Amino acid sequence: MRGAPDDRTPEQLLGFGVVNLDKPPGPSAHQVAGWVRDLAGQERAAHSGTLDPKVTGCLPTLLGDAVRAAQVFDDSVKEYVAVLELHKPAPAALESTVAEFEGEIYQKPPRKSAVSRRLRTRTIHDLDVLEVADRKALLRVRCASGTYVRKLCHDIGLALGTGAHMGALRRTGTGPFDDTTLHTMHDLHDALVEWRERDDEAPLREVVLPAERALAGIPRVTVAASAAPEIAEGAPVYAPGVLDAETDEPGTFVACYTPDGAAVCLGTLVGDPGADSGTVVELERVLV
Repeated sequence: MRGAPDDRTPEQLLGFGVVNLDKPPGPSAHQVAGWVRDLAGQERAAHSGTLDPKVTGCLPTLLGDAVRAAQVFDDSVKEYVAVLELHKPAPAALESTVAEFEGEIYQKPPRKSAVSRRLRTRTIHDLDVLEVADRKALLRVRCASGTYVRKLCHDIGLALGTGAHMGALRRTGTGPFDDTTLHTMHDLHDALVEWRERDDEAPLREVVLPAERALAGIPRVTVAASAAPEIAEGAPVYAPGVLDAETDEPGTFVACYTPDGAAVCLGTLVGDPGADSGTVVELERVLV
């Protein structure tokens, strides 16, 4: 077992960590994840959701065994700041028209997308006009994962009757991460140099966080330390090993931890956490 997140060695941190990366313009998200993997000396790394090469911003990247938890980003809420480029002067109804796109909308992925081009729904949680200048409007978009902001801008242009396209895009939030704690590739490189060449761990611990940070917001189940080895071998979480649970709703996706805060597995709650016997959590991913 890894032990408490704050007590891990740099090697353990790199083997089960997450970097809230500020993706630069140019490379794809996949390329960036590969660079992070190689810099950290790990066999695997996984990013938190595709960003086009020109798009910048929040790209949490999981390292080592933390790649097993990548599914937590599949349904995470994303936040963006986008430039809406209008093809005609902004009409007076700009803000009221934009507000109509909050809630559930229909989208068909663009031709260049990697998914099937079938009509589907996505939720726009918040959509605000931050600033308007000439034929440009700065939008803040908080939306469900898989939303195509470029297509959203196009559709807003149609609704306005002016036509529009997306000029620039920056992701400012992904799940529990936002743009207040971003680190660049240079930050990661420099932190690794400080540790490897000067034995200074402090910069590395600032840039690479315990992977448990990526699980924030997922209901927690605390299991006895003695139950963790069996769970690590693939056994479900049985009632006698459960010490505490934040939910008792069957079907809830949960993260299981030992009492010292170390993540053990992800799974689905299937039984009563307060019962004396039976299965409480069916495993989806073992994290140790």
